Amino acid sequence: MAKNQVGIAAIFLTEHQVLSAAAKVRDMGFKKFDAITPYPVHGMEEASGIQRSWIPWVTFFAGLVGLSFGLWFTWWTSAVNWAINVGGKPFWSLPAFIPICFELTILFAALCSVAALFYAAGLPKIDPPIIDKDLTSHKFAIFIPSTDTGYDEQKVKDMFRALGAAEIKKAEF
Repeated sequence: MAKNQVGIAAIFLTEHQVLSAAAKVRDMGFKKFDAITPYPVHGMEEASGIQRSWIPWVTFFAGLVGLSFGLWFTWWTSAVNWAINVGGKPFWSLPAFIPICFELTILFAALCSVAALFYAAGLPKIDPPIIDKDLTSHKFAIFIPSTDTGYDEQKVKDMFRALGAAEIKKAEF
């Protein structure tokens, strides 16, 4: 989403209310809404229509790159650049370099996963807007930006009232 969008936020007091409200908001045709919860709510992804993340693919391919780099680097250093015959052993022996390849696989996958997460979440956010200070402890919210398809301020407020929102306010998020 774009930075600091204006829209309508509804505050709910229980996770069951926000979960059913998210499903109803999605059924009403809204696609760009956000559900804000103080902790992960089971079933929120399905209710909000959130697709699977692309970050595991980044992790997988970064791990492959790390493994390939480890295999290439151990081969190049032991068989090409610094070939030393130690006790008649082969210049490049795969079992000897498994730990290096494993560690580089994990290193590349972990660092790229963190970088992809930061990119996907738009971090770091400097001075983010606050809808309600209690959203980090015990309240829940659904925010619908004014740029969403079918947005009508009065229609959205009426929908939130019907869903049992404790508070409805115009907000920036």
